[in-house]
Amino acid sequence: MKILHVIPTLSPSSGGPPEALRHLTRAYPAVGIEAEIASQDDPGAPFLQTFSVPVHATGSRASTYGYSGELLTWLRANAPRFDGIVINSIWTFPSLAAAMAARGQVPYVVFTHGMLDPWFKRTYPAKHLKKYLYWPAQYWVLRNAERVMFTSTLERDLAPESFWPHNWKSFVVPYGTGEPPAGTQAQAEAWFARVPALRGRRYLLFLSRIHEKKGCDLLIDAFARVAQKYPEVDLVIAGPDQVGLQAKLQKQAEELGIARRVHWPGLLTGDAKWGAMRNADAFILPSHQENFGVVVAESLAAGRPVLISNQVNIWREIEQEGVGLVAPDTLAGTEQLLSRWLELAEAERSAMTARTTEVFRRRYSMRSCAEAIQGLFESLTHKSLTHK
Repeated sequence: MKILHVIPTLSPSSGGPPEALRHLTRAYPAVGIEAEIASQDDPGAPFLQTFSVPVHATGSRASTYGYSGELLTWLRANAPRFDGIVINSIWTFPSLAAAMAARGQVPYVVFTHGMLDPWFKRTYPAKHLKKYLYWPAQYWVLRNAERVMFTSTLERDLAPESFWPHNWKSFVVPYGTGEPPAGTQAQAEAWFARVPALRGRRYLLFLSRIHEKKGCDLLIDAFARVAQKYPEVDLVIAGPDQVGLQAKLQKQAEELGIARRVHWPGLLTGDAKWGAMRNADAFILPSHQENFGVVVAESLAAGRPVLISNQVNIWREIEQEGVGLVAPDTLAGTEQLLSRWLELAEAERSAMTARTTEVFRRRYSMRSCAEAIQGLFESLTHKSLTHK
């Protein structure tokens, strides 16, 4: 079976979908899928080399919407080569282009990646009104898809609250990440080379885009409230600063008197990333909206418990499995996350840590996602053949 994934960009600075797709394409061969990817990246972009499948980078991303005649031409010429197409975005031209190219030729499905969450409607009302201008075209893509893919039941249930009309065929797919590389001393050394001051110290790790929806400001305020009581613990805020928020957050930390205990290593990849995860006390994400949170699954895979808000859509599973703590996405809730973790007895922290990798493999391994996509397209192909 041959599957084409279409995505605006594979840049790691754009968040979780590119990283998840990298792991998904690595899981495909085990279930009999040959995959290719079409994106609007510069063909010379170095991050494309981290993908194990052919990537057709057409460039020409001239705007946020990303209209590209080159991409549409490539998709129309190549769509018939595939048994199915997976669209990994909405609100951008690649999703419309892929649906146009696929329509009537091959079945296609759409991953919304949380972009239909009503949080955006509440938080950015002006942008939401603007999106209604695009909704007829976007809705056409969703309505005609064989399935609209959601990564949790909560994401699926929230999606219809954002726009009307909202008639599509929903499908909740297992999601997660791939098996991480085995832990090595080289990972620890790569990490501590980035932040030498943390060698021998406890720290909590935030690893995501530095963006207002991630609750970074709450995290700094909450850490300031507990820092004096726990002088042996630092905070790491790692990730790309896409919107120029980091300087404001650093000033916030300085005004609160904790600047020397908050570390900003930037985007982490490879050994430095896994070293940061494996040497952390725990991972923390007080996000205001997260349809899944691939980095949550990565943290479990690396053997670290997670401290998350109840706006991360897999929070119920995390709480049920006993591999993390959950609280509201407020200042009080974030302070509660920090305090509850730091007040746990060593035996309780160790027990929680011991459960992480087993829960990852059972719930969040990307092999399950690959199997679900393979099974879905097989059933669609069988359905098409029986109706001919």
